[in-house]
Amino acid sequence: MDEIPRRPVQLVFGKIDDIGSRVAAAIDGARRFLFTSQDAKGYWCGELEADTTLESDYILLHTLLGTGNAERLQKAAREIARHQNEDGGWPIYRGGPSNISATVKAYFALKLTGYKPDNPILARARERIAKLGGVTAVNTFTKIYLCFLGQYDYDAVPAIPPEIVLFPKWFWFNIYEISSWSRGILVPLSIAYAKKPFKKIPDEMGIDELFPEGRHKTNLHLKWSDHVVSWRNFFLVLNHITHWFERVHVRPLRSLALKAAKEWMLERFEMSDGLAAIYPAIVNSIIALRCLGYSVDDPQFIRAMDEFESLGIEEEDTFRMLPCKSPVWDTAYALFALGESGVPATDARMVAAGDWMLQKQVTHKGDWAVKVKDTAPAGWYFEFNNEFYPDVDDSAMVMLGLSKIQHSNERYHYESVQRAITWIFSMQCKDGGWASFDKDNDKMVFEHIPFADHNAMLDPPTVDITGRVLECLAAYGYTQEDKRVRRAISFIRKNQETDGSWFGRWGVNYVYGTMQVLRGLEAMGVDNHEPCIQQAAEWIRMYQNTDGGWGESCLSYDDPSAKGIGPSTPSQTAWAIMGLLAAGDTRSDAVARGIAWLLRTQRKDGGWDEPEYTGTGFPRVFYLAYHLYRVYFPLIALAEYGKVCAGEPN
Repeated sequence: MDEIPRRPVQLVFGKIDDIGSRVAAAIDGARRFLFTSQDAKGYWCGELEADTTLESDYILLHTLLGTGNAERLQKAAREIARHQNEDGGWPIYRGGPSNISATVKAYFALKLTGYKPDNPILARARERIAKLGGVTAVNTFTKIYLCFLGQYDYDAVPAIPPEIVLFPKWFWFNIYEISSWSRGILVPLSIAYAKKPFKKIPDEMGIDELFPEGRHKTNLHLKWSDHVVSWRNFFLVLNHITHWFERVHVRPLRSLALKAAKEWMLERFEMSDGLAAIYPAIVNSIIALRCLGYSVDDPQFIRAMDEFESLGIEEEDTFRMLPCKSPVWDTAYALFALGESGVPATDARMVAAGDWMLQKQVTHKGDWAVKVKDTAPAGWYFEFNNEFYPDVDDSAMVMLGLSKIQHSNERYHYESVQRAITWIFSMQCKDGGWASFDKDNDKMVFEHIPFADHNAMLDPPTVDITGRVLECLAAYGYTQEDKRVRRAISFIRKNQETDGSWFGRWGVNYVYGTMQVLRGLEAMGVDNHEPCIQQAAEWIRMYQNTDGGWGESCLSYDDPSAKGIGPSTPSQTAWAIMGLLAAGDTRSDAVARGIAWLLRTQRKDGGWDEPEYTGTGFPRVFYLAYHLYRVYFPLIALAEYGKVCAGEPN
């Protein structure tokens, strides 16, 4: 396993002297592309693309509220229609299979904007919906949205009572034992569940035709598990009890719960670009405000709606929505990539980016402080403003970016980083790994709660974040002498797959996870001859495509046989190269062919094309296409390979 297959690099590139010049030219082009897209304020923010459920929800929300620009709603409908699969359904990532929730939402949204049942788009969609299990197969959030417009029954959806906000923090189940994004989504949704908003729509806009036996003759309720004694059945019993109390109006704490939920939500509006600064939480908060009696001209409602509309991108013929904005993440990575490629630390553009990020450091305690009580706030978030929700992954990446600049105020720079390192160590989980937003948020039993079918109820530690944290800590002088570092390395070792790869929670998928771990281990000085590292490198080489690149589809989250398989993409090819270089493979045929693929596919403007989704929101549920991944990851890979060509240490 220690032997790395080698072939003279010049067989791939031609003359060996030509390698360095071609790589240098590609690096120069990618640098120019990034600097051209830098905002005047110093940051980068590429488009963050998602699936059509966002446009569908946009139409559903404005229909419920009786608001919205009619022309924009039609543009959103056109955006939905153009992404329909040939089989009639809608995917949750480009090229993916049709998804029942996305398809039902798309069908309903198109009807709300005037599409008729005999329209070929809807006719094909009806057939696909039937084959995918019908409307009852959609997830909880979709069912509740259908209830708002009278297309599903509140009695049949999983109960989300606002009383959950009253559960004390020491209780076995409370809102701080679920992921931060679930809190942001569920608290306002619990208000809507309690108030049960309903707007009658014209019959021709409804979706009764999707219930072949009629909606009132269809069993809309959740199915019990075949295992009588199971967590699912336990939670379904609680769900039925909750619904019974709703029907008989026995809710002694309802007023108190609604007040607590409202205060929780309003508090988190502050210093944020909408609730949790993410699309579903913002949508639900808007609905919750109306349920609580806020008028459309109330400042709180106007502010929430403005944040929501700011996520839209309107063009001549279409309108699409972003799930959120990614300036801190993109800026940190762009800065790191440019620094790796040799841009001086004192370059004014680099310093401007670093200064912008330093100003975004969190200074107030957020939800994370419920479990981490005695640590000062110091992390970074993902968006422009999201003070309650800094995350470990962004914080580590920001510090890696900051390691590439020389700020004029050295003390300010140093103290900011030291506070952040202290905060990151305080967020280390009991098993040695790091999660994203919370510490020890890993009670797996809660995944069986009926309303947890968005598949992201928890925020457990992951190897990809842990690998990045190790790389970050190494950049600031930490080594394996630190017992916290050793615990993290142990966590990574324990979670390696049997084939040598590592799972990627926040990027698609094993190519990403394996790269992140290998870079972290290399940074910490772990011997790259160790079997776990060479096995991982061999796994990467095994999945190289015949064209020289690497790719992996989002399907690998559902189907183990799809692991490491997919059309070559710039970001995933770069990840593979970065992983191999971190494993000590600097001269193999695999690396050379990967570099050749990047050189061959680079556009004249210095960027790359990448229609595929390589970012992960919630595995199996929500995926992302970061439009700058296709630039800064190839730049990092090329820059590190360029150092190899020049004989510099990687």
